[in-house]
Amino acid sequence: MQYHRVYIKGACYFFTLVTEKRRPIFKDEKQINILRESFKKVMKKYPFTINAIVVLPDHLHCIWTLPEGDHDYSTRWRLIKTGFSKNCDKTNINQPNQARIRKKQQAIWQHRFWEHMIRNEQDYHEHIDYIHYNPVKHGYTNKAVDWPYSSLHQYIKDGIIPKNWGVSGIEIPNEIGKE
Repeated sequence: MQYHRVYIKGACYFFTLVTEKRRPIFKDEKQINILRESFKKVMKKYPFTINAIVVLPDHLHCIWTLPEGDHDYSTRWRLIKTGFSKNCDKTNINQPNQARIRKKQQAIWQHRFWEHMIRNEQDYHEHIDYIHYNPVKHGYTNKAVDWPYSSLHQYIKDGIIPKNWGVSGIEIPNEIGKE
């Protein structure tokens, strides 16, 4: 069975991207800043809205809304991943295998990414909660607010989510964002 992506113009999508062999590439501020710059550069040429995001050491989750009349999230992800790969610190990154060498690829990202088109308002809010709770789920912190690389901080600043949201023990649907 071949996987087919869903492309709907102007839609809202949840994404999961994982590093190759789950290496903790995003464990320092320098790498996070390179990823931010890659996003900014792509967003200038191919605009989209980041509704929510969290970056963990070995993966990231985010929700994007694409512009009306545009469905090309794959090009955006390719450019973001390429921009990061060209500029990141490769000190702790293993050498690529022979297949990747032949294709002139680096061993930074898993080849594919996972996407899910947001179906409705409830689906949207469940995925935002999943994103913001993910650092607690993975044991990086006991409170979501303590994780620095999350859009949760903007949600708190905007008064959308209370500061004490995401304390360890909150039930989050485990079927969302299969990692």
